[in-house]
Amino acid sequence: MALLQISEPGMSAAPHQHKLAVGIDLGTTNSLVATIRSGMSTVLQDEHGHALLPSVVRYLPNGEIAVGHEALAQQSKDPVNTIASVKRLMGRSLQDIVDRAHIPYHFVAGDDTQSMLQIETRAGLKNPVEISAEILKALKVRAEKALGGELTGAVITVPAYFDDAQRQATKDAARLAGLHVLRLLNEPTAAAVAYGLDNASEGIFVIYDLGGGTFDISILRLSKGVFEVMATNGDSALGGDDFDHRIYCWILDQVRANTQQFNPLNEEDTRLLLTKARQAKEWLTDNHEAEIVCKLSNGHLVEATLSASTFVELTQHLVIKTLSPTRKAMRDAELSIEDIDGVVLVGGATRMPQIRHAVEEYFKQEPLTNLDPDKVVALGAAIQANVLAGNRSDDDLLLLDVTPLSLGLETMGGLVEKIIPRNSTLPIARAQEFTTFKDGQTAMSIHVVQGERELVSDCRSLARFELRGIPPMAAGGARIRVTFQIDADGLLSVSAREQTNGVEANVVVKPAYGLSEDAIMTMLQSSFSAAESDKQARALREAIVDAERLIDAIEVALAKDGALLSTEEQQAIKAELQALKTLCQGQDSHAIHQASEALNHATEAFAARRMDASVKQALAGQDLNTLDL
Repeated sequence: MALLQISEPGMSAAPHQHKLAVGIDLGTTNSLVATIRSGMSTVLQDEHGHALLPSVVRYLPNGEIAVGHEALAQQSKDPVNTIASVKRLMGRSLQDIVDRAHIPYHFVAGDDTQSMLQIETRAGLKNPVEISAEILKALKVRAEKALGGELTGAVITVPAYFDDAQRQATKDAARLAGLHVLRLLNEPTAAAVAYGLDNASEGIFVIYDLGGGTFDISILRLSKGVFEVMATNGDSALGGDDFDHRIYCWILDQVRANTQQFNPLNEEDTRLLLTKARQAKEWLTDNHEAEIVCKLSNGHLVEATLSASTFVELTQHLVIKTLSPTRKAMRDAELSIEDIDGVVLVGGATRMPQIRHAVEEYFKQEPLTNLDPDKVVALGAAIQANVLAGNRSDDDLLLLDVTPLSLGLETMGGLVEKIIPRNSTLPIARAQEFTTFKDGQTAMSIHVVQGERELVSDCRSLARFELRGIPPMAAGGARIRVTFQIDADGLLSVSAREQTNGVEANVVVKPAYGLSEDAIMTMLQSSFSAAESDKQARALREAIVDAERLIDAIEVALAKDGALLSTEEQQAIKAELQALKTLCQGQDSHAIHQASEALNHATEAFAARRMDASVKQALAGQDLNTLDL
């Protein structure tokens, strides 16, 4: 019986089509993708049941790229070509990276000191945007496989304290991965959405977000589906990796103390000890001490026992470092401790007992941990993605986010004139009038900066452009109106207009640390041109794996039950086996498939005889009346 689709008058008869949208938490240590299913936000898993995708990319000798668990497994053995924690490098130049000696990568500076850094790998020079794009591609494939269709778009989360360059780099990575970005959403805001809707909470909440590479503190007012960010602060270079590094340095001190002659570590040993440090940190979450045992490449055996109390001492300054932005955010929001209704912990690093103790001690209340701190950001992003994609939702949701850092212009004397102060609600547009400095001045150079300091030299340069065609007047006679606009993603555009004759100039701020449009197009074209060869390489690899599995199975069967075949039959099967083995050394996946089919066909009679023999053996000595049929 056919079902009739009944629609309202004037509405299309076609049923409402649910658009496939996802939320992506592109993390320093792990990344996740989530979506809305049956009205519930859920994290999507891979074929092995893993929800977390390690944010690790490895460039293999055969030209392929491994992402996630496969790359993580080889991190210590191939550290130069296995890139982890790339999020900390997004939108950064080489001079921004401190303590490079303990990072086992070969960094290459860009064309100038302000250009995005690059990493030397066996696949050539790779920048953080390209590496992050590989992680996003893996999440996109996982989502489309799980949802059974092409994605409409994605909401990608970023640390609230990411500056314009880091946000633009994230958006560029998504574009390279073939994702349509519905919105960049601040991670604490996404966590607040997931927590607020899951618990139907209202009031003022603090989102304390300590991830693998970044720290954010955001204060939100939750009221009947409205999520208003009151203040945000943080440190985009503070996270769980820094706690790992403190343990790493402690291990080195132990080795030096017990070794008369200590040689500098190579890349493999550095990555090995950093991995052991991370494992020790995680073990100390639920245990009083961690045993650290490993062998360095020079044969030296490292053996050390790290107690929980020693770990607390080593990292106390890092814990305190998170409280300074917390105090600033509270001051900006004009709140006292008594005004806070709850503190939500976000990010895997908040599992450390010393972090939870410090948060509880500062806010005088036990933090809320009923949602998984690793998943809550992706779950909130999925809710927002579902809304932005146009799907119907039972939850009326309004997000009022803020800009984390002030934006302004350089004025005479190298001073900063702030146009949009930090913690301004997004989206926002503000304008201010300026004038000329000299008589007859017909052009003006406009320098856009970001930061809280009063001098341009202490802030981050975002963009420069010129306004030409100003009517020659006496100094101070011209009226130039400069307008700043920030969209919901936190990305900035600036325009300048001379009020007398209407001449105008504008720029969509593309930081020097980001990629130019030409660079993005080159990378996209490269990925398109390589798509067919990548597809062929994958098909060849899959064909060889299937063939080798078939070869192994048949050789085991011949060794066990070869007596069921005549000499001629055995020789025929072995000939097909040898032919398939030979083809597996080549590059023709189609020929391998054909040879596999031929081998299957040649062994059909053998398989039938083996089955008959097995059944005969099973029934030997049995009475039909006693068999459980």
